[in-house]
Amino acid sequence: MTTDAVFTPTLDPVTTALLLIDVQRYVLDPSNHPPRPEFDARARDVVLPNMARLLEAARGSGVEVIYTVMGSLTRDGRDRSLDYKLSGFEIVADTPAAAVVPEVAPVGDEIVLPKTSANLFNSTPFAYVLRNMGIRTVLCTGFLTDQCVEQTMKAGPGEGFAMVGIPDACAANTDIRHTLALARFASFGAQWETAAILRALAAQTCTGA
Repeated sequence: MTTDAVFTPTLDPVTTALLLIDVQRYVLDPSNHPPRPEFDARARDVVLPNMARLLEAARGSGVEVIYTVMGSLTRDGRDRSLDYKLSGFEIVADTPAAAVVPEVAPVGDEIVLPKTSANLFNSTPFAYVLRNMGIRTVLCTGFLTDQCVEQTMKAGPGEGFAMVGIPDACAANTDIRHTLALARFASFGAQWETAAILRALAAQTCTGA
């Protein structure tokens, strides 16, 4: 992990994708969850604004934008993984609960993949799609840091992708759970703050890369 405010990584927009995990109405609607004030504050004040900045920079520099949302293919959720059944997630794809929130909604033909497990690589054609588009680096954001984000970050290198976690564009139910998750997957990929990503993409845009 780097906390250096002036650190600027090198990114190739042509081979990089920005991933937003489970930034959907079900996750962000407080009525669906027990009280979690730390999550609500972080999502509202930190994560969603940073995601909006990342989206603007990604779209402006040619980085592919991909979303994933929790959503079963069947109305009764029988196709869900065991982890989602145990967690009680009963979200059907293409319903309001599965929709990406308006603040960071997809534009144009940006890809939205419904998934039925915490590990995106297990329950969607994510790896296949990335390879078809020539993507090698995945900038990872979303919810929750200690669940779907963590599992995706850990699985990515095994599929041949360089994973980059963006800590200030992720959140867990509590701040301590967020922090502990970052430590657990630190060895599976880089961790760069939003400001560093924005500088890297701005540099590419300015040079015409």
